[in-house]
Amino acid sequence: MTRFLRPLTRSVTYTRWLHLFIGVIVWGMWLFVDTGRLYVPVVLLGLMGLIPAMRLAEGLQARLLLSPHGYAESASGIAAESSATWADRWRTALWMEIRLALGLLTGFLTATLLGLSVDLAMSAAGGGTVEGELVDVPGHHWWYALLVPLPIVALLTVVVGLGELITAIARRLLGPSAAERLAALEERTEQLLERNRIARELHDSIGHALTVAVVQAGAARAAGSAEFTDRALNAIEETGRAALEDLERVLLVLRESGQPVSRRPTLTDADRLLESARSSGATVDAAVTGPVEHVPGPVSREGYRIVQEALTNVLRHAGPVTTRVRIAVTDGRLELEVTNPLSGPATSTGRDSGSGLRGIRERAALLGGKADTGPYDGEWRVHVGLPLDGLR
Repeated sequence: MTRFLRPLTRSVTYTRWLHLFIGVIVWGMWLFVDTGRLYVPVVLLGLMGLIPAMRLAEGLQARLLLSPHGYAESASGIAAESSATWADRWRTALWMEIRLALGLLTGFLTATLLGLSVDLAMSAAGGGTVEGELVDVPGHHWWYALLVPLPIVALLTVVVGLGELITAIARRLLGPSAAERLAALEERTEQLLERNRIARELHDSIGHALTVAVVQAGAARAAGSAEFTDRALNAIEETGRAALEDLERVLLVLRESGQPVSRRPTLTDADRLLESARSSGATVDAAVTGPVEHVPGPVSREGYRIVQEALTNVLRHAGPVTTRVRIAVTDGRLELEVTNPLSGPATSTGRDSGSGLRGIRERAALLGGKADTGPYDGEWRVHVGLPLDGLR
């Protein structure tokens, strides 16, 4: 009993009923024009379904009246897009015909069952045989009053059943096509990749800033020099300001995904990154060869983050040691290499277990490149090769 009554408490049950009645309006309007050629509305609705915009209009109306999610939500399984192919048009035309047929059936059953309930009440109150639309109610019997609710119950059953049927048909005929499902899947994939990229951005920029600040603060305390402390505070301030800019840009992406994103640092900004590492007390020998400014934007931006993470790992695990950085553009490839002396056997294990090196490998893999990290000739080396697919 509860299972039967539950749909009757939902507003969508009655909006579906209304949706079915709307389909009869065209038929009713035509009866005022011509009562003979009743096939004309059927033909007109089929032709209207071939208009691309009709799929958009019908989809929005179906979402609004057939789904509890609302017209703005795609969770209903009903698309709200104009027809892009002839298959979409034919499905929309078929939908229009089925909607008309079910609307006529709903109108007939609603009028008939309500009329039968009224006829039973009239016969119970007095009078002779009452001729109804569906059945005739003969004679005058008081117990007819007990039968009055039965047509109402039957009508409610029809309303729930036809509502579920028209909703299932709408999802089938107005649902997203294979191309739309593929586009939605690609969009979802892009969103996941964007979130993953943002996570890496935060790890790289904020992690780098915090590492530099910690190393600077420790070095300033150990040095006991006012001049060195002043330089360390300036470096911490500059690094923190750059990290705040990165954080604000990432938060802008999260808040307003449709807005243009501020400029991300590229390899042409590598000097700022190297100076930040030098200000932490490390000796950085850098060599930049080739037309770095012509490296495609996505590769250059990711290359900057790779070098940043590699330098952050050096400062975090080895401290302010001598570090060599090589950035080379040659033969259609971008080669990045950061090396530093190993400080002990535990360094390798500690670095391998972090998420920074994993992020470097992921960045390289997404761009079709390869990253090699680990001990090499007595040093710790991060070497990344990225294809450029032609310089721009």
